[in-house]
Amino acid sequence: MNKILFVVAGCLIVSPAPAAVRLPRILASRMVLQRDSQVTIWGWANAKETVHVTGDWAGAEATVEADQRGHWRAAIKTAGAGGPHRLTISGTNRIELTDVLFGEVWLASGQSNMEMPLIKVSGAYTGIADAAREVAAARHPQIRLFQVGNFSSKTPLDDVQTGISMYGVPVSDCLWHPCSPATIPTFASTAYFFARALQSTLQIPVGIIDASWGGTSAEAWTPQVGLRRLGYSVDLQAAATRPQQPDQKIPTRLYNGMIHPLRNVKIKGAIWYQGEGNVGRADRYRRLFATMIDGWRKAFGYEFPFYFAQIAPFDYGTQNSAFLREAQLQVLSQPKTGMAVTMDIGNLRDIHPKNKQEVGRRLALWALANDYGKDLVYSGPIYREQVLEPGAVRLKFAHLGGGLASRDGLPLSHFEIAGRDRVFHPATAKIDGDELIVCSEKVPRPQAVRYGFGNRVTPNLMNRAGLPASSFRTDG
Repeated sequence: MNKILFVVAGCLIVSPAPAAVRLPRILASRMVLQRDSQVTIWGWANAKETVHVTGDWAGAEATVEADQRGHWRAAIKTAGAGGPHRLTISGTNRIELTDVLFGEVWLASGQSNMEMPLIKVSGAYTGIADAAREVAAARHPQIRLFQVGNFSSKTPLDDVQTGISMYGVPVSDCLWHPCSPATIPTFASTAYFFARALQSTLQIPVGIIDASWGGTSAEAWTPQVGLRRLGYSVDLQAAATRPQQPDQKIPTRLYNGMIHPLRNVKIKGAIWYQGEGNVGRADRYRRLFATMIDGWRKAFGYEFPFYFAQIAPFDYGTQNSAFLREAQLQVLSQPKTGMAVTMDIGNLRDIHPKNKQEVGRRLALWALANDYGKDLVYSGPIYREQVLEPGAVRLKFAHLGGGLASRDGLPLSHFEIAGRDRVFHPATAKIDGDELIVCSEKVPRPQAVRYGFGNRVTPNLMNRAGLPASSFRTDG
């Protein structure tokens, strides 16, 4: 009898228990789902198990069967902005998600100037301007925050990870949190101020997903297929020989660990603040960045808006950051892209400027104007073309925003002009209606103009809406 009981007990131990239906971390209570959309609810269960998805709003029902690997996904329609709602997923077990809101969902990514928290957490992240006041005022229950853990993966993942701590940013709990003084201090400040600008204008819920990591290159955030197409075969081969470690910021691995797991999330769009890590390879950045954007859109399955912050002037030594800014400017030729210029709010001695409020606001201007139909000026002057005149060059711009102006009331600064010898000399620039006339006594027959084209520059050209012009050159 004892022998029989032992055998039975052994069978009970080794027999596989039914796998509970489970969801990825991004699908959880207090989340925001994109309003008035078809969204995907997905997860894992037993192979061939039937899974029911039911919401407490009209028409939100779906029944699906898990595949042989236990993967399942269901499509349901969301309603207009508001909530809270309840979402139930049931199979062998039952999951109930509560306090779910419908609103606008945005993904924020990039390197340190996106990841930088509101408060000081390390020598790298020393806090934003007016941090204490901003934290105390961050009472916005209709803004929901989700932080993807910093995690580098050798293979594309299906779920985000809590990750590791670097630069003093705490390990993520991978939960949705209403924005409050308790939840905001170590969240990505630029992402928060973007979400705040949207929510205060639209007066609907906003979900912001932060998937950023300081000190990272665009190569690390680009899908493998895109890097291969660009000829990064040596870099990919070197990365392939490296073992799996969560802290490796090498080609394609941050995409694998932090973006690919989100591909089923219905987002309105993405914001991005990165480029400092690629200053030394600016000649490759235009194609790389455009390829990265295209790769993300293909992974998510649609062409969502993608708005990015141009890097600010900073003393990079012998590397001229103007070439990287130029590459970012050129990426505006891609559909549904926009660029927030930061020429006026940088810090030549600090690669992490503290005025993240304005960066977030300027990124939000692009979204409010282009995605939400708000009638407002959303960009500073963008160089369009030059016309050669006797002894001068006439410059024409897009995004005049009521007219060209000097930010500080002083003469326009940081203009240079050159003849056929391409030797540039300081130049005078004067506003003539909606155009600029640039000249120098040293260049009687000018051919080209450059503006703010260096590291240690504090130029002052803007439009009357107060948005600065990007650095540019006409001889590129």
